[in-house]
Amino acid sequence: MPNCFIAFDFGMKRVGIAVGQSITKTATPLEFLSVKDGIPNWDIIKQLIEKWQPDALIVGIPLNMDGSEQDITFSARKFSNRLYERFKIPVKTVDERLTTVEARSQLFTEKGYKALKKGIIDSMAAKIMLEDWLRNNT
Repeated sequence: MPNCFIAFDFGMKRVGIAVGQSITKTATPLEFLSVKDGIPNWDIIKQLIEKWQPDALIVGIPLNMDGSEQDITFSARKFSNRLYERFKIPVKTVDERLTTVEARSQLFTEKGYKALKKGIIDSMAAKIMLEDWLRNNT
């Protein structure tokens, strides 16, 4: 039976979301959440978890290029801790450096400039992050 995973590309204004599975090691971008000061609508996340029944949640941790932490790193870690506290599903954190850059590039290549909308970029970044995690951990 395939393992299902939901990934979150955390941001203070938006959280990109993707779902993927371990057999094909592929993911699909889902909707993004608008958040206020890094606080999401937990009911929407609960609905996603109920729908997809993931085996684990993957949260991108934003780091500087040299690997050092930045202001948002603390908020992303707090978000991952709250996911676990609320849903009691294993939460894995991953380095998300350059996923947004890659997401922009892929979207522009596939669909042109009009595809470069912020929420879509965030969910594509979550997809890229999850597929990388699936290749390296399943």
